[in-house]
Amino acid sequence: MEAYGKILLIAMPAFLLLVLFEKWYGWHKGTDTVRNADMISSLSSGITNVTKDVLGLSITILSYTWLEERVAIYHIQATWLIYVVAFIAIDFSGYWVHRLQHKVNFFWNGHVIHHSSEEFNLACALRQSISSIIKIFAFLLLPAALVGVPPEVIAIVAPIQLFAQFWYHTRQINKMGFLEKIIVTPSHHRVHHAVNEEYIDKNLSQIFIIWDKLFGTFQEELPEAPPVFGITRPAHTWNPIKINFQHVWLLIKDAWHTHNWKDKLRIWFMPTGWRPADVIEKYPVEKIGDVYHFEKYNPRSSKGLLTWSWIQMTMLLLLISYLFGNIAKIGSPGMFIYGAFVFLSVYAYTELMDRNRFAILWESIKNIFGILIILKQGSWFGLEQFIPFAGYFLVGYFILATFITAWFVIKHEREDRQVAMA
Repeated sequence: MEAYGKILLIAMPAFLLLVLFEKWYGWHKGTDTVRNADMISSLSSGITNVTKDVLGLSITILSYTWLEERVAIYHIQATWLIYVVAFIAIDFSGYWVHRLQHKVNFFWNGHVIHHSSEEFNLACALRQSISSIIKIFAFLLLPAALVGVPPEVIAIVAPIQLFAQFWYHTRQINKMGFLEKIIVTPSHHRVHHAVNEEYIDKNLSQIFIIWDKLFGTFQEELPEAPPVFGITRPAHTWNPIKINFQHVWLLIKDAWHTHNWKDKLRIWFMPTGWRPADVIEKYPVEKIGDVYHFEKYNPRSSKGLLTWSWIQMTMLLLLISYLFGNIAKIGSPGMFIYGAFVFLSVYAYTELMDRNRFAILWESIKNIFGILIILKQGSWFGLEQFIPFAGYFLVGYFILATFITAWFVIKHEREDRQVAMA
């Protein structure tokens, strides 16, 4: 956890700079593909995901280390060639994990957040799951375990393979010539994120596009069918925590409502989107019909609200950087208390972006929680050792944030009444 936190201290600002550069580049070229609220939602999703990972909030049913110790035919040394083999093995495994996530109702819940943006840009690459807390796919690395690829090699290569999937989430790069035949490119991945009928569940590869071509899931981007992005049952929220659990909540409700006991059990393992017949009729859900004519989620906003949301997220990023850089010193249970504050923060300011009047409740809970932490510890997890009076500053910020959020909630309710009366 500590080592991963140190890596993220470098990766997070690098990713943020690239996201902002793409925004500037698109604005400069007149091809801006980044909406501010959508970008904040995506970055906030990334915040929750990396916090979950650094805190180790997941359960591994079968670890690669356990598998390798028991099935390895050989035990080989970690040479450069072994790192290449490990990279290919992880990419092969990643293809099949990804394919299962798209094809099975239950597993889709752990991936839906990544597809939930109705835009396609570098920021949406950071929409990663917090709901996939049980890891069960280590068996897909069986080929690497059989030849005895050392666990420490997998531990190094896996984050590299993950981070290498960031760059191709963009509309600013067109087709890339001969590279289209070898690696996943932005064109390939635009297809993957599209809800057009001809594109759904295509191009599931992560680094090498060869897996799609071998296993029949490849689809070229067609000029006559421009990709339309999102999910067929739109999320209708900027709150990434809500999005993470929308699909599984629908499965739970459908399993409860259906009268067929067989359907109550099999709904979890049926193809993604499948619902019992009696539930479809009685409890319909919104689904995009014509992908070229639907309204993107875009609640009324203002420059003031977007500015305040950026301030809230920036403050949280600074606090997370302190957590990741000092997680060993903060220790347990402090780091889990810190994590709870992070999740409350994201939930509160994205609810305000949704114009939800309960945002003031969540913001108040978050800020009271933060003040209680400082009163209990006498500091903000030792931050005063580096920044004098940091605790006083944060208490002032928490109080101010509560009043500013209340002001926005009141303003939004007044605006909504005026629209209703018009």
